[in-house]
Amino acid sequence: MLWIIFMLQLFISSMEMLTQNRWKKQASTGLLENCTGCVLCSEDNGCITCHHRLFLLIWRDGIRQYGMCVHTCPSGYFGVRGLEVNRCTKCRSPSCESCFSRDFCMKCKEKFYLHKGQCFRQCPPTTTALPGTRECQEMCESGPWSEWSACTHEGRTCGCKWGVETRVREVSGAAREEGAACPALQETRRCRMRKHCPGGEHHPP
Repeated sequence: MLWIIFMLQLFISSMEMLTQNRWKKQASTGLLENCTGCVLCSEDNGCITCHHRLFLLIWRDGIRQYGMCVHTCPSGYFGVRGLEVNRCTKCRSPSCESCFSRDFCMKCKEKFYLHKGQCFRQCPPTTTALPGTRECQEMCESGPWSEWSACTHEGRTCGCKWGVETRVREVSGAAREEGAACPALQETRRCRMRKHCPGGEHHPP
């Protein structure tokens, strides 16, 4: 009876070793499905560790977890290099297409606007969308317009039919950010001058 138990244990042990050796051989030669670039690979869960230049991308399907070795992390992820393994880490915001870190977005998905590393449905107040992009830019706040200046033409206030007058306004509040989009700070318009100077004043031509 003991001899039968001993032979049965020996058979089971041999089968386990055969299975492990077969799995290791397949993993090392990349014959298992989804094991390209893997150093260690599971038939059920895909890659476990990758070659040092690749990133390990892990995603879930229900309760199961899968791994894949990739050269570049896909949309919605960013690469983090480590001593033991390089990983693709998911951006925290689902509206972020690519990010520099988990909480700092660099490009938003369609229908979202980027402002200071975050994605918004609409640009926040005091900002405006840059033409041709989906990025929000700060706008500086301007003060009220000044009164229109005297109507002049080449430094003269009379003796011509038409001249120009100007008004200006200044940026109010805190100093505007570098590159901020500001409205026009000066306006000019055409104006009618006094054709004849009063008192026979002489003006250079």
